[in-house]
Amino acid sequence: MAGLVSVSRMDLAQRRQKLRRHQQMKIIQAIWRTFAISSLAGCLLWIAIQPMWVLNSPSQVAVKSGNQSLSEETMHSLLGLSYPQSLWRIQPAAIADSLKRQPTIAQAIVTRRLFPPGLIIEIQERVPVAIVQTEHSINTANTNRLASVGLIDANGVLMPLEKYRSLNSTGKLPSLKVIGKPEQYLPYWTQLYLSVSQSSVKVMEIDCQDPTNLILKTELGNVHLGPPSPHLTEQIKTLAQMRHLPSKLNSSQIEYINIQNPDNPLVQLNHKKLKVNFRTP
Repeated sequence: MAGLVSVSRMDLAQRRQKLRRHQQMKIIQAIWRTFAISSLAGCLLWIAIQPMWVLNSPSQVAVKSGNQSLSEETMHSLLGLSYPQSLWRIQPAAIADSLKRQPTIAQAIVTRRLFPPGLIIEIQERVPVAIVQTEHSINTANTNRLASVGLIDANGVLMPLEKYRSLNSTGKLPSLKVIGKPEQYLPYWTQLYLSVSQSSVKVMEIDCQDPTNLILKTELGNVHLGPPSPHLTEQIKTLAQMRHLPSKLNSSQIEYINIQNPDNPLVQLNHKKLKVNFRTP
């Protein structure tokens, strides 16, 4: 019986000794992990503060718009960064938000480039669909007028021509023109543009000067649509149904076409000012 008690005590002592060694190993491993992590963090911090991770000039910033690379001068004007500047202090998300506030930029993605150090910026430009020409008085004492020219995209976003040119100096400008202030038609602009661009009757100009009468300059002549309304698509479809009008009337006889009521389009003739009913087939 005494022998069994002695063995049990020896067994317990050995177990306690193994447990102490196991705990000591865990403590040593924890110390080594802490040391390794601290050393790695220190190395990364040392690497990060080295002079090589600094933007010294716009040449280290690559800006691409589609397949087109932009010049350093254009990049500097867009970004407004000061040099030299630590690459790690630059906030890519803030730069992207700043770029998207530009009227000519629809989307922007900014990322850091480590080798070689720099920034990569990809922007998506707004695509203009029409030239906007607005006249305004330069002297209230007379009738002198000055025309300002801008651009508008399919969503109704207006952009200055010079800003668009600064990003796309070789881009072809749209042929469609808008005269006046399209702001009053913005709720209907997308609907109007899509209808006009898909119409079989060519539209060269949209006159927005009269808020009560939207006028289209087309290959058939001037077309009066009246005030903007949800019926714009239906009106343009009615215009397309009148594309054979020149075979029935001489274009020199037509003063304008009135399709304010798409169910009852009218042709205003310039001789005797007669209105002629023209029902679509």
